[in-house]
Amino acid sequence: MRHVVSAAVCGIVLAAAMAVAAPRAETPIKIVALGDSLTAGLGLPENDGFVPRLQAALAAKGIAAVITNAGVSGDTTSGGLARLDWSVPQGTDAVIVELGANDMLRGIDPRVPRQALDAILQRLTERHIAILLCGMLAAPNLGAVYTRSFDSIYPELAAKYDALFYPFFLEGVVTNADLMQRDGLHPNAAGVDAVVGRILPMVEQLVARVRRQHPS
Repeated sequence: MRHVVSAAVCGIVLAAAMAVAAPRAETPIKIVALGDSLTAGLGLPENDGFVPRLQAALAAKGIAAVITNAGVSGDTTSGGLARLDWSVPQGTDAVIVELGANDMLRGIDPRVPRQALDAILQRLTERHIAILLCGMLAAPNLGAVYTRSFDSIYPELAAKYDALFYPFFLEGVVTNADLMQRDGLHPNAAGVDAVVGRILPMVEQLVARVRRQHPS
């Protein structure tokens, strides 16, 4: 009987030790991708868009994160601001902001997207939500004055709000016809993979920033 009791006690001690030693599973980071058609995945099968491909890339690295696709095709920065509160629900840890391409393509005065993005970043900052701001560049045919005014929006606002900054969302993709759809505006599936591969290190930094601010 004494041996049975001893064995039972040893079993309890061993189980307790294993429970202490076993690492806790990290709570998934809740990320919202707030953007336009580049985020929404226009022209692509559902699983080939930016959000699902980024989600898969993070999972392949063992990073616990859930990304919500809040991309709306044709959306401007003003549209993103108007729907910010319901696109980014309570409990969101981080937001990837990808807006401005449609403002630029429509030749909207750069002061308008600057004000809208400023308001978006301010409100996210007030909510203590980590931010990755994705930059956009003006098309050359809009002229040097417009280009300077538009292109400066993103680095200046990223610095103002201490947001992580990815300078150009379509870097290395938009100039390669093999990576673009026929419209010349949106990446194809291979182009999305190229975008994801380039931006992934910044998204990893975004997750790390959230982990530092809110240890699980």
